[in-house]
Amino acid sequence: MSEDKFGMKEALSLLGIKSENSGASTGKNWLETKGEQISSVSPVDAKVIANVKVATESDYNLVVEAAQEAFKTWRLMPAPKRGEIVRQVGEELRKNKEPLGKLVSYEMGKSYQEGLGEVQEMIDICDFAVGLSRQLYGLTMHSERSLHRMYEQYHPIGLVGIISAFNFPVAVWSWNSALAWVCGDVCIWKPSEKVPLSAIACQNIVQKVFERNNVPEGVSNVIIGDYRIGELLSHDKRVPLVSATGSTRMGKLVGAAVGARLGRVLLELGGNNAIIISKDTDLEMAIRGALFGAVGTAGQRCTTTRRLIIHESIYEDFKNKLASAYTQLKIGNPLDENNHVGPLIDQDAVQNYLSAIEKVEAEGGKVVVEGGVLEGEEFSSGCYVKPAIYEAQNNFSIVQHETFAPILYLIKYGDIEEAIAIHNNVPQGLSSAIMTNNIRESELFLSHAGSDCGIANVNIGTSGAEIGGAFGGEKETGGGRESGSDAWKVYMRRQTNTINFGKDLPLAQGIKFDL
Repeated sequence: MSEDKFGMKEALSLLGIKSENSGASTGKNWLETKGEQISSVSPVDAKVIANVKVATESDYNLVVEAAQEAFKTWRLMPAPKRGEIVRQVGEELRKNKEPLGKLVSYEMGKSYQEGLGEVQEMIDICDFAVGLSRQLYGLTMHSERSLHRMYEQYHPIGLVGIISAFNFPVAVWSWNSALAWVCGDVCIWKPSEKVPLSAIACQNIVQKVFERNNVPEGVSNVIIGDYRIGELLSHDKRVPLVSATGSTRMGKLVGAAVGARLGRVLLELGGNNAIIISKDTDLEMAIRGALFGAVGTAGQRCTTTRRLIIHESIYEDFKNKLASAYTQLKIGNPLDENNHVGPLIDQDAVQNYLSAIEKVEAEGGKVVVEGGVLEGEEFSSGCYVKPAIYEAQNNFSIVQHETFAPILYLIKYGDIEEAIAIHNNVPQGLSSAIMTNNIRESELFLSHAGSDCGIANVNIGTSGAEIGGAFGGEKETGGGRESGSDAWKVYMRRQTNTINFGKDLPLAQGIKFDL
């Protein structure tokens, strides 16, 4: 940064980020990685933040071997003691919330408030995991055989591969790792190569706690590289579970590779999220919910609101009020808390944004709020774009597609059944919402005849899930669940046990096998 008025240099120093960094770690030691050097370039001002030497296949194998060895010890530690260590991780994150929030904001481009919010999610999932460490429960059931007892218990699954996306550089990793650790697993994290420094900072924070508690090397691992590292994780039989967050295209590749070796996947993929705006809505509340949902993180959330399905009787009024609200948005450096919208992640994202605008206009979409790339000294990175709104039809090919950018489509409906049909008629099924004060509409939306998404909200937007509820979606979103509820079970293997404490050996189903 030409001027360090936001304190980035101090933040980087506090987080242990150097000008040159290794791209692989098994704990306190960063490996002497042998791969090429990449630069982390901020979309805020196009400045190089720091360099990272990425990992090779041989580095990858060193990490996996360390993880395998660590698992032998870590799985034997009682779960509540593992939970105590995760509690301390949460405390260390509290101490580092401000510098890590700044790094997330600067490296990814989301607002500083959203950067702080992402670190808070990490703290929250650590708190959740601490309680969970004393509740890894099984089931006891009655046997049909006399003097027999049956029960189910859960064991650690082993090595958990975590592939995370650029838009949430740290939070989604923590959703997986905090739960996996209390379950007795060890983690291998492949972060997006677009935001490697945030991952390095997290590893440094975690390792302070792990060293204090004599946690074996290899419980927390980071390996930075491109799609080839993801392919290694996906094809590796030593990694029984791969949790992957990203595009549907990526998820299909990971799912096929892991499925071919009969491994397990947890997929969190694309969303094409909509809010139904009822004629019985609170208009001002609906405007606020739609606004953050559509432009927060510059439209680069899997839960971003991409479609508004608006009742025909209030369509024009709502459209005009929303367009007026868009004129009040401030776009600029996300570390400046006066700004609402920061940049897209890179030039590829800008081109995808421009391409989507071309396509919706070619299909007959009508401009409500015009988009475009912003120019000027403050926008010199070339990654700042104007949030756009188009009137469209749900069957437009571009509307059926998830564009990771702040483009919102307005669609008109007549009755609630039509609105739900429009809502569900996309390939994705992550997050959904209805804005209404009509209890019949809200209950229908939440019923089996309503939203087909993994998340369905009433009178809040599609974006901003909190820790505690299971996060994930259906259809091309992948079916995975993370973060809350009983999501912990995916990180474990289930075992059914039958104990005979009698003197006879009866068979189930009354089968006789006498000699």
